Amino acid sequence: MIECVINISEGRDLDLIEEIALAAGNDLLDVHCDPDHNRSVLTVIGVAAPPAIIRAAVQRLDLRSHAGVHPRIGVVDVVPFVPLEGSTFDDALTARDATAWWIADDLRVPVFLYGPERTLPEVRRGAFTTIRPDFGPPEPHLTAGAVAVGARNPLLAWNLWLSSADLEQAKTLATSVRGPGVRALGLQVGDQVQVSMNLIDPLHVGPAEIYDIVAASAKIERAELVGLLPRAVLETVEPKRWEQLNLSIDTTIEYRLDR
Repeated sequence: MIECVINISEGRDLDLIEEIALAAGNDLLDVHCDPDHNRSVLTVIGVAAPPAIIRAAVQRLDLRSHAGVHPRIGVVDVVPFVPLEGSTFDDALTARDATAWWIADDLRVPVFLYGPERTLPEVRRGAFTTIRPDFGPPEPHLTAGAVAVGARNPLLAWNLWLSSADLEQAKTLATSVRGPGVRALGLQVGDQVQVSMNLIDPLHVGPAEIYDIVAASAKIERAELVGLLPRAVLETVEPKRWEQLNLSIDTTIEYRLDR
């Protein structure tokens, strides 16, 4: 079974987001919208839904009018394929490559691959400068920009909102937790700041550990889970801390699959 976590550059127009999400049909597991990041994360299952969502987003969104806190290279910014139980990383790579080729051939949007070849941060830093698209035109699409299509293992997209509005503090904290298992940015979000993170090895470097590191230096207002998490990650955390970390049974991938 393959999961796909599609990040689109629209988080404010809820009717438009719903219209795009409906393209996934019954394969849609979750939608997380963030108006400040102006970004939505659509979690789907299988390989049929991603092209439908990608086409709908490319047809309806325009990168030229987009403004938001989160870095992005396109209206469909990131499309990672994730192997779940019953599938392998090679299956995710196969889905990645087929989808990348389809985007370039059918929609004429340039595609950058990430996974074994390079990381997503490397794509963001080098797109159209030091890194040429792997598929499609050599220049950004006028309205859609480009798409980063990847294969990865399950991760935890997770934010910590700080009580202080000190952006430099948020950036310092992001640097302090950043490492092989954690990608982190300190961001200004409206009149607040957050440490925005991907915990890329959450079974070994989990949310409780990172929360405690940040809390030792700053007061945390709240934690925010973006999208879903594997049940195995939830089971590494003491249940009494789930609420503090914004985790729960009903936000696990397995719970949504069983509904």
